[in-house]
Amino acid sequence: QVQLVESGGGLVQPGGSLRLSCAASGISLSTHAIDWYRQAPGKQREFVAFITSSGTTDYADFVKGRFTISGDKDKNTVYLQMNRLKPDDTGVYYCMTLNYWGQGTQVTVAS
Repeated sequence: QVQLVESGGGLVQPGGSLRLSCAASGISLSTHAIDWYRQAPGKQREFVAFITSSGTTDYADFVKGRFTISGDKDKNTVYLQMNRLKPDDTGVYYCMTLNYWGQGTQVTVAS
């Protein structure tokens, strides 16, 4: 059974950084892509970034240059390094593969 567990969220000041983790089981990063999405209060869930099994990455325009997605195949974990965070980045961040979703981790950017 596929399971995704996110961690690393928290409260950070504007301009700060966080690194989110998505630990996967039941699938292998060597053969499956992982996406990150986020959902702000009162808004629809939106795409943030993905990484393919070959390491190809892509990002939503609003995080390009600030966020970096990476994967550790030995740990079967995908990371989302988030720098220069803004209040608009506040929301619950989810990872997803094969339409399986994690439970999400809350990111709050506020002074």
